[in-house]
Amino acid sequence: MRLDKFTASQKNISRKEAGELIRRGRVTVGGIAVKKPDMQIDPESDEIALDGMHILYRKNMYIMLNKPAGVICATRDELSRTVTELIPPELYRKGLFPAGRLDKDTEGFVFITDDGETAHRITSPAGHVEKEYIAALESPAKEIYPRLFAEGLVIDGGEKCLPAKLILTEDDRVVRIILREGKYHQVKRMAEAVGNKVASLKRVRIGGLWLDEGLALGECR
Repeated sequence: MRLDKFTASQKNISRKEAGELIRRGRVTVGGIAVKKPDMQIDPESDEIALDGMHILYRKNMYIMLNKPAGVICATRDELSRTVTELIPPELYRKGLFPAGRLDKDTEGFVFITDDGETAHRITSPAGHVEKEYIAALESPAKEIYPRLFAEGLVIDGGEKCLPAKLILTEDDRVVRIILREGKYHQVKRMAEAVGNKVASLKRVRIGGLWLDEGLALGECR
């Protein structure tokens, strides 16, 4: 990989800006200042530094965000704050996007990456990757809910959902719901299909990854 391309990709700057840094001797390869932006380097093995600080090579970024309500799952929006705007500068890089969506008023785990292949595996209906939610209901949950969800609910518009898991908790107004698909407003529509409504919703798991309980709303790692 060219040195200027590597520097630009890892420091979230333009190729032109990276070239200027290199020509000024601020970038070193193996401890030696190199002033040729087109120098070929091996990002996996060469030790590259900017102003004496080692540049950790990340081919791709994988970020766990605890999304607050009121933020939308998009890379840009003229009216609302987006999930990518919550990423701190030291983690941000061009090309990041949310793999899948949460409703604007839903909190919890959003997976953000610049790895299209991994994002596709997470979001593709054929992948059946589980997503787990904690839902607070407006009315107490009924004992029949787990069976209805397991059978595959028919929601408004006649859409048939895949079999899902609903787990009752000690609080009869709080349930855990595990889905293997992602229809529009699905959890809310499923609750309405059994005669209830969702008061608040939080996603806590995607596949084998659980939301870090130490992350405050709006924080990421």
